[in-house]
Amino acid sequence: MTAIGMNYLVTGGSGFIGSHLTDALLDRGDSVTVLDNLSTGRAENLRHSAGHPALRVVNGSVLDELVVDELVHQCDVVVHLAAAVGVQLIVDQPLRSLTTNIRGSEIVIGAAHRYRRKILVASTSEIYGKNAGGPLAEDSDRILGSTSISRWSYSTAKAVDEIMANAYYRERGLPTVVTRLFNTVGPRQSPSYGMVVPRLVRQALSGRPLTVFGDGTQSRCFVHVLDVVDALVRLLDEPLAVGQTFNIGSSDEVTILELAKTVIELTRSTSGVEMIPYHEAYEKGFEDMTRRVPDTSRLRALTGWSPRHNLDDILLDTITETMRETSRGQAHETGTDPR
Repeated sequence: MTAIGMNYLVTGGSGFIGSHLTDALLDRGDSVTVLDNLSTGRAENLRHSAGHPALRVVNGSVLDELVVDELVHQCDVVVHLAAAVGVQLIVDQPLRSLTTNIRGSEIVIGAAHRYRRKILVASTSEIYGKNAGGPLAEDSDRILGSTSISRWSYSTAKAVDEIMANAYYRERGLPTVVTRLFNTVGPRQSPSYGMVVPRLVRQALSGRPLTVFGDGTQSRCFVHVLDVVDALVRLLDEPLAVGQTFNIGSSDEVTILELAKTVIELTRSTSGVEMIPYHEAYEKGFEDMTRRVPDTSRLRALTGWSPRHNLDDILLDTITETMRETSRGQAHETGTDPR
């Protein structure tokens, strides 16, 4: 097992998942350096840890080779989470997504090799593309659409990241771990980049129609961010994870239309559901996955991990945080915010 008291570099550590991972590492006695340019991360995600003696936050980009080189040199282990994320952002800015995800990973992995640092590279369930089989194992086929469709640029970029990490492991002996994250949800997730659960929750709480794209029969498996962090920490601590790829996700499958109805029920909202064709929500020719279910047997067999939160837990946590944020925002506007 990895020794406690390690110094971790977490790229994208001010983001949704990164900030929760930073919390977990600090709580167990590790030191963490966060590198984040706050393009999608938020400084407030780590505000509760401001002043922590074992936390250092660097405002910078994974595209800055000198900064990355210095920080990797100073750490023991690298966790590379920084990426352009979210369907909406990827569709709107495919060039930015490609540059950040491919060039950024090249720089971070290259620095890890230079200083012989173990590195965990976060990938995505988007890797599988339109493969609607399931559950999807780590060696399942990738099925992608035309290169003219922006949606597939993210999958392609993350595939390059994985191939790069694997090549460094096989050809140069760099200790690498690749994780594919499936539909992670929970506190601190922004609705700004096409994330479905926080968007539906905000619509329900404000009394607006819940917008469901396509026909709503597409299904997903949502996993709580704390369960994902638990899996990441277990893999970081497990020497036998090196050189392997792991799915991280839940097997609790739900259609997006069923998800919207559950959100309405849990929020006790009077909102209805509005169906929106994909070409109106995104772009002409947009393609989606009809089903995405992970096979996590490899992760379970090696680490004993299993998710502890079900879908209702995930939704209730998101609802509670959204209501709290709304209350704080209203208090701030009226000058009564206690902060």
